Amino acid sequence: MDAKDILGLPKNSFPVIQEKKPRPPRDSQRRPDGVHREVYALTGGMAPLMPTIEVSHLKRKPTVDKEKISWQWLPFTSSARTDNLQLYHWVRVVNRVPPTGDYSFAKYNKSVEVLKYTDEEYEKHLADPMWTKEETDQLFDLCERFDLRFVVIADRFPTSRSVEELKNRYYSVTRALIVARAPSPADVSGHPLVKEPFNLAHEIERKRALSSVLSQTKQQERREAEILAEAKRIMESRMASKSSEEVELPVTSIDNGGSEKAAAPGESISPSANNNPSSSNVAPPAAAIDTTSTPASLRMLRVYLRTHALEQMVQAVSSTAGMRTIKRVDQTLQDLGVHVKPKVPTKSVCAEHLELRKEILTLLNLQKQLQNKEAEVSANRETSFTEAPGTPKRSYRGDVDRPFIPDSVGFGGERVGKRDHKRKAPGRTMDAPPSPPQSKRPRKLKTSD
Repeated sequence: MDAKDILGLPKNSFPVIQEKKPRPPRDSQRRPDGVHREVYALTGGMAPLMPTIEVSHLKRKPTVDKEKISWQWLPFTSSARTDNLQLYHWVRVVNRVPPTGDYSFAKYNKSVEVLKYTDEEYEKHLADPMWTKEETDQLFDLCERFDLRFVVIADRFPTSRSVEELKNRYYSVTRALIVARAPSPADVSGHPLVKEPFNLAHEIERKRALSSVLSQTKQQERREAEILAEAKRIMESRMASKSSEEVELPVTSIDNGGSEKAAAPGESISPSANNNPSSSNVAPPAAAIDTTSTPASLRMLRVYLRTHALEQMVQAVSSTAGMRTIKRVDQTLQDLGVHVKPKVPTKSVCAEHLELRKEILTLLNLQKQLQNKEAEVSANRETSFTEAPGTPKRSYRGDVDRPFIPDSVGFGGERVGKRDHKRKAPGRTMDAPPSPPQSKRPRKLKTSD
């Protein structure tokens, strides 16, 4: 049911209005970020930041003749060969022009430079009872021919010599020649053969150990791994037991008689408890600082930074002092021109730094005790002075015998001013001795008083 049914009107009494067809939506481009609306409306969009066609493309002339590449089977020779052998290979040919020049892989033909010696040099520097000159000449010829490939040289050598013996003979002769031909031994001291000569015994042992490792069976390898694991476990257990057995040594202090007195680790000596504080606050010697001041957590470690250890030792030294005392110690170090943290924290420097901190702490404790003693002496002087044997004690200060009077209320309930308290209280007895004269002039009394 609609409105026409309610009003009783025919449904088709009004002409049908043709509905407008919706226009297809235009492809609207979203305005990019960072571009103002006015600029985007004027340009109708964003102009391209880069040209779409490069200028070089417009100026380039079309290439008519293109490069013609082909592969041809051509002969070649190599300068690395002395027999002028001619071989063939495929070559890339551009525009029917074959490449010229030497073979590209001839530059990798490198050979070892083997020293030559004369008969006079051999008789003077290279003679060896275990080697003849003919064997030495054959060895050097094979070394030059096979580029120090000693396995091949040992196979081609006419007599039965091991690889290690051939190496030892060649390197010893070469080293002797280098030293003999040098103007002075210092000029060739940095040469590898002179600096690190060949060690025959080490080479033999190295090869023996290598052959024994390579010839092991699976069971032997498994057994060796088990032995190494067991050895590692034993070492860890020993380290743990050693660290647990370590106990901090007590700090020794020297008394007046010269005897050493051990203090408990948790015991601290208070400044005012001892009558002679200089004997109890003596710092331990520098040799005992490393063992007594180093925390147990650092002694368990094998490797640690000394700067971190110094911080913990400083905290252990200053554990009984307050924060203000620690700041006074740092200020004293700065006044003395000493760094709070050493720039070069060696063992001796750290020990001296800790000893200096302990001495400064001792000095501050002594100063504090001296102030306390002076305060006690001054208090005793003020309270223990008497004029006669039977007279009561009195003080020179006028406010000692004065009773407490509130600031706001007087004797009769009246409110008095703040300045009225400077007057002498009326509750004092007349027979008490007068107070000492004051330097200020007496103030005039008000009419209300």
